[in-house]
Amino acid sequence: MKLNVSSYYKTLFEDLVMNSIMRPTTLKKIFILSIIFSFLSGTAAFGFSGEKYITADKKKGKFTISENGKSAPLFISINDYPGIHRVSKHLQSDIANVTNAKPELLIDNFSDYKEVIIIGTIGKNPVIDQLIKEKKLNVDAIAGKWETYLITSVEKPLPKVDRALIIAGSDKRGTIFGMYDLSTQIGVSPWYWWADVPVQKQNSLYMLPGKFSIGEPKVKYRGIFINDEAPALTGWVFKRYGGFNSKFYEHVFELILRMKGNFLWPAMWGRAFYDDDPENPRLADEYGVVIGTSHHEPMMRAHDEWRRYGKGGKWNYEKNKEGLQEFWRNGIKSMGNYESIVTLAMRGDGDEAMSPDANLSLLENIVNDQREILKEVTGKEITEIPQVWALYKEVQEYYDKGMRVPDDVTLLLCDDNWGNVRILPDPKAKPRKGGYGMYYHYDFVGGPRNYKWLNTNPLARIWEQMNLTYQYGVDRIWIVNVGDIKPMEFPIEFFLDFAWNPDNIPASKLPDYTLQWVEKQFGNQYSKEIAEIVNTYTKFNGRRKPEMLSYNTYSLTDYKEFENVVDEFNELAAKAQCINDKLPKEFRDAFFQLVLHPTTAMANLYDMYLALAKNYLYESQGRVSTNHYADRVAYHFNKDTLITDHYNKIIAKGKWAHIMDQSHIGYTSWQQPERNIMPKVKTITPLDKADMGVAIWGSTKWYNNNEVQPSLPVFDVYNKQKYYIDVFNRGNTPLDFEIQTSEHWILVNNKYGRIETDRRIFVSVDWNSAPKGGLIGSITIKGSDNKNVTVKVVVENFASPSPDKINGFVESNGFVSIEAGNYTKAINTNGINWLTIPNFGKTGTGVTPLPVTSSSQTIGTDSPRLEYLTHFFTQREVTVKAYFAPTQNFKHGTKGLHYGISFDDETPQIINVHEKDTTPDWKYPREWNEAVSNKIKIITSKHTITKPGEHTLKFWMIDPGLVLQKIVIDTGGLKPSYLGPPQSYNRSIK
Repeated sequence: MKLNVSSYYKTLFEDLVMNSIMRPTTLKKIFILSIIFSFLSGTAAFGFSGEKYITADKKKGKFTISENGKSAPLFISINDYPGIHRVSKHLQSDIANVTNAKPELLIDNFSDYKEVIIIGTIGKNPVIDQLIKEKKLNVDAIAGKWETYLITSVEKPLPKVDRALIIAGSDKRGTIFGMYDLSTQIGVSPWYWWADVPVQKQNSLYMLPGKFSIGEPKVKYRGIFINDEAPALTGWVFKRYGGFNSKFYEHVFELILRMKGNFLWPAMWGRAFYDDDPENPRLADEYGVVIGTSHHEPMMRAHDEWRRYGKGGKWNYEKNKEGLQEFWRNGIKSMGNYESIVTLAMRGDGDEAMSPDANLSLLENIVNDQREILKEVTGKEITEIPQVWALYKEVQEYYDKGMRVPDDVTLLLCDDNWGNVRILPDPKAKPRKGGYGMYYHYDFVGGPRNYKWLNTNPLARIWEQMNLTYQYGVDRIWIVNVGDIKPMEFPIEFFLDFAWNPDNIPASKLPDYTLQWVEKQFGNQYSKEIAEIVNTYTKFNGRRKPEMLSYNTYSLTDYKEFENVVDEFNELAAKAQCINDKLPKEFRDAFFQLVLHPTTAMANLYDMYLALAKNYLYESQGRVSTNHYADRVAYHFNKDTLITDHYNKIIAKGKWAHIMDQSHIGYTSWQQPERNIMPKVKTITPLDKADMGVAIWGSTKWYNNNEVQPSLPVFDVYNKQKYYIDVFNRGNTPLDFEIQTSEHWILVNNKYGRIETDRRIFVSVDWNSAPKGGLIGSITIKGSDNKNVTVKVVVENFASPSPDKINGFVESNGFVSIEAGNYTKAINTNGINWLTIPNFGKTGTGVTPLPVTSSSQTIGTDSPRLEYLTHFFTQREVTVKAYFAPTQNFKHGTKGLHYGISFDDETPQIINVHEKDTTPDWKYPREWNEAVSNKIKIITSKHTITKPGEHTLKFWMIDPGLVLQKIVIDTGGLKPSYLGPPQSYNRSIK
């Protein structure tokens, strides 16, 4: 576990300030702690990450960047890195775009300016070095650090210069990050080009007095992997640039650096970064972007280069050792002295397993031979060359069976391709010189199904898994598979921001992060509303990948689940459209890309599958409206095409042609269809005359006579439910109907009418006039076709306990449903604290114990636990279903992660969440397929409720790393649904 000393003292300092009476002794302690904090923090003395240091308001002591149509010139040294020269032109353009006043770019010449912005790398800019020597500029906090910068102002730095704004970098990327940070602060989003975010115009710009820096990054290499790039990105790149050449990659390099990333795995399917354009690696090195190759492309050779230059040999080290060695040797020659991270070992050709069995000795020999090639070609000490071994899919088996690589090689750990970390190092293990990295996924091609179309990565889940990663000491490399880059803008920037300093973004600040990100793109006017939409659409999209959606994903009949989900999505899309219509026109292209498209496109897809579900169900019931819903499926399928065309052809004047070409409808296996395929629909031939049918909430059956009396679910005084009855026509002529209720307290919203197709009647109870106790009534529907259907109404109007007196979550209709974050009590003991992660669950929040590196707990009376007060009306055996995030067993060498569960004072049951996970996930076992497809892992246990009344359900912490989302207690009436039933009544929760 990492101990952040500065964070410790900061917290202590704040506690003293907020909670102490300001006595002299307290003030003295605060003063001492502030000095300690400032000394230890490194960055804190200059301001916390994200602190605003640019303003449009002029006041004494501020440095004038731009004013009255004139901008302070930028000064750089001819001695500095070429990348500094290149990026200084970006800063020059950024200031010009914001202020309409382009600053002059000076090289080793101040001219006659009184105020100047001096940009340079320590040791590379003579003016900065002289200021340091003269003690006019103190760079002790950044000198010798990795990628660190300082932004400050200096009075009288040089003769004839009254004042200078200094951007000083500890190294090349430090200086570049400083320049791009200033660009962001003045109102230029990192996505100004990639998402057409307009700059935020200002007449004047001033820098506040002080020293500003965000310190050294906590993760050394932070980057993205462009992957699975056809058809979308490939189509766009070839139309715009003719191929994956330096004209394209220059935009990629700039984007990564603007977000303070430094690492790239380039596009690979049919592409070869070094071979496609020799300018690619040269330009990357000039910018300062470190290049690597993916987990199955060793020795800086792209996968497609084997097809181009493999000379027909086999990708098999036992049979073609010399051919492969020559191939790899040429890869290292192409790398030259460019800053790179070399991938070692090998997998099978085409991202496949190398062999059915883990041949440890063979792979160890391959790594040894590759390192000899590295030494031979580069002439460097092998430990000076950054290298990585990726434990991807089956390769982890080699590690599990004991294979090891030299200590200077970084072990790149991986998720399971679905955002769940597979393995983490033992926090107590001896540190590795090469450290550990993590390869994570926002996009994937493979089982159980590809997911490539939209962003389906909720921030809360990324945070939880990458925080887990960081706390276990994985801080050398973080790289994320982002597919086509677009439409992953939001999670990409979060990933890189979080990698810079995970301590700066605790779970509680995730909503604040979204808000600040939105403000960078769209300003403040509608930022809260937009942030809510962004948080919500990513949560909704994350429930199930759109490629896996089907007409039967959600229940159409139970809990009105499917319709509720679609209603929520459409409400969200309507909010997004409303904001779009109010935004200034210059923001609308960006808003469409970042907010409106992922919301409306997914809402439309849900509409299509809901129409399909109704089409199938209504056909089985003979409803006339069957054909209407067949037409609705076609309508939404065509609308999907129109939404895509708007993205590809209309916004930004057609700039993004092909970028939304990814197919997403019509999957029949894990692999994508070549094009979207409209689902098959059903049609009927209606009867000649009107024919009444009746269907009710919670059932797929239909009725048109009184031979069988259907019954609505129970109404109870706590939940005060509202259910529906569908009256529908099966014939071509209009149907008249009339409804009669047996009791005055049974309310219906419509008692008669004429229908061509369907009419939904909502049923409720007048609780003010209904007698107390258990009640039974009925509703009779009479049709003009002389058909009668009577529906039974059962009501539980208990006099005691009353709704304002009852405690806990109340049983109803055979279940109790609880969102995990709504616990009655959290017991924090043994150094364990419970953390609620906002927006984490599919329907609510998530709860997990901290620290995530804590040891396993033995359950005792004072053990850490969550308690949920419940109220049952029955006594019987019940089934408790605990809904967890689909977390992998990341603790190497253990059999699984455990929790305890019990009611009241019974002995807790110890349950292994991974007990059934006997097959590695890369082999796609059934249990893993279900968990990642459903985005949930449901574990059951049996208990006995011995008497009605209040009972306390206890969830005991044993192993860290599990995130509980929901608890559902089946008391005999639970219905199947994708999200689980809605939360039960609890008077303390509004």
